[in-house]
Amino acid sequence: MAETCSRKLVVEICNAKNLMPKDGQGTASAYVIVDFDGQRRRTKTKFRDLNPQWDEALEFLVQDPESMASEILEINVYNDKKTGKRTTFLGKVKVAGSTFAKAGSEALVYYPLEKRSVFSQIKGEIGLKISYVDEAVPPEPEKAAGEEKKPVEAAVAPSEQKTDDAAAAPAETEEKAPEKEEEKKADESNKEAADQKPAEPPKDEKAEEGPAAAASPPAEVENPPVAHTEKAIQPKETTETEKRPDLGVSDLELRSLAGDRSRSAYDLVDRMPFLYVRVVKAKGANSEAESTVYAKLVIGTHSVRTKSKSDKDWDQVFAFDKEGLNCTSLEVSVWVEKKDGENCTETSIGAVSFDLQEVPKRVPPDSPLAPQWYTLEDSSENSPGTDIMLAVWIGTQADEAFQEAWQSDSGGLIPETRAKVYLSPKLWYLRLTVIQSQDLQLGPGPEAKAKGPELYVKAQLGAQVFKTARTSIGSSNPTWNEDLLFVAAEPFEQFLVMTVEDVTSGQPVGYAKVHVPSLDRRTDDRTESKSRWFNLVGDEKRPYAGRIHVRACLEGGYHVLDEAAHVTSDVRASAKQLAKPPIGLLEVGIRGATNLLPVKSKDGTRGTTDAYVVAKYGPKWVRTRTILDRFNPRWNEQYTWDVYDPCTVLTIGVFDNARYKQDEAGKPDRDIRMGKIRVRLSTLDTNRVYTNSYSLTVLLPGGSKRMGEIEIAVRFSCSSWLNLIQAYASPMLPRMHYVRPLGPAQQDILRHTAMRIVTARLARSEPALGQEVVQYMLDSDTHVWSMRRSKANWFRVLGWLSRAATLARWLDGIRTWVHPPTTILMHVFLVAVILCPHLVLPTVFMYAFFIIVLRFRYRRRVLLNMDTRLSYAEAISADELDEEFDSFPTIKSMDQVRQRYDRLRILAGRAQTLLGDVAAQGERLEALFNWRDPRATGLFVVFCLVASLVFYTVPFRAFVLGWGFYYLRHPRFRGDMPSVPFNFFRRLPSLSDQIL
Repeated sequence: MAETCSRKLVVEICNAKNLMPKDGQGTASAYVIVDFDGQRRRTKTKFRDLNPQWDEALEFLVQDPESMASEILEINVYNDKKTGKRTTFLGKVKVAGSTFAKAGSEALVYYPLEKRSVFSQIKGEIGLKISYVDEAVPPEPEKAAGEEKKPVEAAVAPSEQKTDDAAAAPAETEEKAPEKEEEKKADESNKEAADQKPAEPPKDEKAEEGPAAAASPPAEVENPPVAHTEKAIQPKETTETEKRPDLGVSDLELRSLAGDRSRSAYDLVDRMPFLYVRVVKAKGANSEAESTVYAKLVIGTHSVRTKSKSDKDWDQVFAFDKEGLNCTSLEVSVWVEKKDGENCTETSIGAVSFDLQEVPKRVPPDSPLAPQWYTLEDSSENSPGTDIMLAVWIGTQADEAFQEAWQSDSGGLIPETRAKVYLSPKLWYLRLTVIQSQDLQLGPGPEAKAKGPELYVKAQLGAQVFKTARTSIGSSNPTWNEDLLFVAAEPFEQFLVMTVEDVTSGQPVGYAKVHVPSLDRRTDDRTESKSRWFNLVGDEKRPYAGRIHVRACLEGGYHVLDEAAHVTSDVRASAKQLAKPPIGLLEVGIRGATNLLPVKSKDGTRGTTDAYVVAKYGPKWVRTRTILDRFNPRWNEQYTWDVYDPCTVLTIGVFDNARYKQDEAGKPDRDIRMGKIRVRLSTLDTNRVYTNSYSLTVLLPGGSKRMGEIEIAVRFSCSSWLNLIQAYASPMLPRMHYVRPLGPAQQDILRHTAMRIVTARLARSEPALGQEVVQYMLDSDTHVWSMRRSKANWFRVLGWLSRAATLARWLDGIRTWVHPPTTILMHVFLVAVILCPHLVLPTVFMYAFFIIVLRFRYRRRVLLNMDTRLSYAEAISADELDEEFDSFPTIKSMDQVRQRYDRLRILAGRAQTLLGDVAAQGERLEALFNWRDPRATGLFVVFCLVASLVFYTVPFRAFVLGWGFYYLRHPRFRGDMPSVPFNFFRRLPSLSDQIL
């Protein structure tokens, strides 16, 4: 009999910090009660300690491993009533089962204690390590199982009753219940916790782990497209003894996969009819030893054949786009291929025809059409009675056979033209702290003796190389205390190589290797990884060159940015323990494109386009099938993503496929970009379908060019408005980005390193997602200088400042009486403000409320697209475009580089002048207080004295009213010259006269 697999959940209660005093003496005696799946466990009480340390491991039996992801682990912290007046609540934590890690990959995570009610006074946090272990349980004989069935049931019943009683009568109540009742309930909970201690499993259960325990679950599971999950949605019958690997799929993800078919299966796209032909096998065809048999399908001008096999067992599916068919009949024939040396002869055995008007239709979730035997007509005498087994039906792209079928619109079974789903590698930050080294065996050298050794440490992980600062010492024990950050991708590189090098001699002192997969993984800055000493290995003459003291760990509390910050699509931390449940579902239907321009020639006679679409959100990339030689392709493919943050961006790009054909050197060509669009999820209404066409514009060396239009449908579904609103109040990035932030320059370097890693990994897929495609989707060239982008950003700043300029002109129009009724109303408003100052803020916010609500009618109903005018792509010179597409370093001639450098100097000169003017204003204000101009500062001191006396005698309301009327005075009472304060400020000195 097959072995069963039992799962055990281990919850290690490590410690708690900064608990709320609840015993009336400024302290607390805390203990923890953990509930999971009807089971309850209790820790010991730590008396009079606001920072208790338990380090107790509580074990729970997982009844159903498949539903563990939907379970909730609840931890409640209480103050023991023995040390206080009564049992009081100190906080609770709820942990979703989808965040449980497999044993060996768990980490210490601190959870903030939550309130039980609005009036609870709770603070502090608790540190937990949560993991699960799968153990193989040998089967018992059937007789023994039958005999022990009743006793087991009898033994289980009381425990279930106790569990129900415990759930019905909780041990904790806060200040509402009487003291006696609370003591009684607390005693019951303590007794139940003692009765339900984890029982030791029998020795047979600990014999060995099954295959399910050896295979670690993936870090995260994304929803694959509906076209890829039709088979996964169908339930499979399994026996009780069958083991299923843990996939780490949450209950929400399972519901999204196995939900309503009418909504999840192609409801955002059009149904495309396809003619399916499944050719299984043939019988009765006599073939010689050196001959093979194949089947040929002919529909009008379409002709395709199966693989040539000697056993006549093909089992291939062919899908013909019904709109592209130019005939009403299908002919299936069987041929014998015989090779005689270099010659090859083909002989037809027979054929069978089908009228396409009589072909049955099939729509999932109907069961697959069963193949039938058909007798071939016109069979030769050598092979009488030849039959072929096949099935013919008309279906749509939702058919489960579509993904593996030969497709007529995408070139058949070419791997580079098939629809695929890619996943970016899971990225971590690797922090290496170089502390010091000792006993360095420095090589003798005249320069080293004269100047002293100058050492640094070089660390290398794959292609990443970082160095510490140099240190000059008089001994052989240098100290650095520097952090080096790397980007590590799963599966990790095997070793991190550290080399101590001497600058004076130019030779390495020694090296050491750190095994990356075995490094500690931490989720926050509270847990410090242990430092280690490594022996340095020198050359053959020096097997021991000293030792180095380092601290290395994998930082799981950060989110590794692998795309531009303004178009990020994922902000989750690397550690699975910090994962949060999704707040919604994003569904994208890629319908088709129209009026695409030809980008290459076919056979040197005419232009053609082989278009496909790539969509990227989070770590999941999807690629549609390539529609060959069509300017109006229709894909009609639908994909889904889980949404964890609404302020993220979906990126969709259109490319021309050039990789399925190789050049003369046997290498694939680079795919050609045809444009992309972005959709920010925060601009979408929930549960609403947006179906629009967007123009595709690409920037070429000759200027911006419109390549066509793409039609997509987008729907953002959200089940809870509360979770969606809470997302706007939560930080954008994980906690580690704020408690231990990375510098802007360091973060920029790490982001581009992550981009290169993602590009390299996806390029190694089969079929490959080209480097040019990934770089275009990730905007990897945004850091490169571009005159066009600089102008676009400058005009964006001017556009923002124009609002302030408009407000200034409106105020100037009021004070100059351009429209007298408005100025008179402002006088009335000023008097009202002086008489009722408490109504100022309510009036302002009420006015803003009405203005914004009225603008709701004029909001944009269509999603925004790439704006060529905002991008400054329409008014740009050819030389500026050529400079933007230039490589780095440049390959242009010296004259062109000199011309561009002079132009850049002119632009930088204007920016230099602007920065000088801004600095001068601040220096004038500073000079007013430090007596640089004694007369000006003296006048300001006298003014301050007079102003203090005036404000002491004159009420503030009267002053504001008088200043307001003076500011709004009629133009006949105004002068043409600048005001006295303005003239005084402009005469103050700055530091501009001290600049060389």
